[in-house]
Amino acid sequence: MPIRIAIDVMGGDHAPDAVMKGVVDALPLLQPDEHLVLVGDESVIRAHLSERGVSDPRLEIVHTSEVIEMGDSPAQAVRSKADSSIVVMAKLGSKKAENRCDAVISAGNTGACVAAGQMHMRRLPGVHRPGIAVTLPAFHGPVVLCDAGANPEPRPLHLWQYGIMAEVLAQKTLGIKQPRVALMNIGSEEGKGSDLIKGARDLFRRSPDMNFIGFIEGRDLFAGVADVVVTDGFTGNSMLKMAEGLAKSLFEAIAAEILEYDPNLMVQFEPVIKSIYKKNDYHEYGGAPLLGVNGVMMIAHGSSEPRTLKNAVRNALQHVRAHVNDAIVERIAVLAPIGEETVPA
Repeated sequence: MPIRIAIDVMGGDHAPDAVMKGVVDALPLLQPDEHLVLVGDESVIRAHLSERGVSDPRLEIVHTSEVIEMGDSPAQAVRSKADSSIVVMAKLGSKKAENRCDAVISAGNTGACVAAGQMHMRRLPGVHRPGIAVTLPAFHGPVVLCDAGANPEPRPLHLWQYGIMAEVLAQKTLGIKQPRVALMNIGSEEGKGSDLIKGARDLFRRSPDMNFIGFIEGRDLFAGVADVVVTDGFTGNSMLKMAEGLAKSLFEAIAAEILEYDPNLMVQFEPVIKSIYKKNDYHEYGGAPLLGVNGVMMIAHGSSEPRTLKNAVRNALQHVRAHVNDAIVERIAVLAPIGEETVPA
């Protein structure tokens, strides 16, 4: 079946220009019968396409008259701005939509994307709370971190399901046969951690066929210790932003030191620095899936560049083609009895 992907043209710090450039760059990724559905102000979208001389039958336009801004209250904005690009995009990703899209992408207000996804796309059977799964680049290989901001106050059951869903994601999209799953904690010792963390640990331990390796600390995130790291949305988002800032600062510091030591050395080191930076640049990884919604929603960074959106399209295509959601539903159904006793009557 041909794949259709809806893209929020109005969302993001650099929208709509960066989004439209990314859309054009992503066209070669599509098969002849696959489509990108551009959601936003039609006049703005057509102006950008005309400016770039692009006329492609694989591009569709769905007009919207409102925009959810980055500073808007997510839940309130989703309810009050029914004709916003994020809300209409989420509706297109619903199983009930007449012209349904197989995946949706936005670099807009993250909270609004999560709220719109849950409200209109609903949840996969058996899933209690969706979580954002970010693939982080690391020297020893990519690491899937979940949750990265969707649920700041989870219960043990939620963390356990994040591990299940992220495990499936790592298998299906990263090709890791038996991902090592770990819980982020303030220490690796058994006695450390809150009731939340210990409760989730007990659920993981009772899960058959899961390679659960226990607790890890923040310093282990990029050390190749685990393939999947589970945490709450507040901690995960904070760690993600800190890692982005640290990586940028380190590369700037290294470049400054080389220039100060010997400007001529920069000519030799520049290709190496650029190569390392590219491997550790979140723009190369595109959007992060909101795991658990009944569809495919990719949430891209607010400061997304054209290549970020292009890579988000690539990730969405891979997610759909790999049938990740089908595998998640199947896995959660098998493990459901383990978590049932933790659900309030």
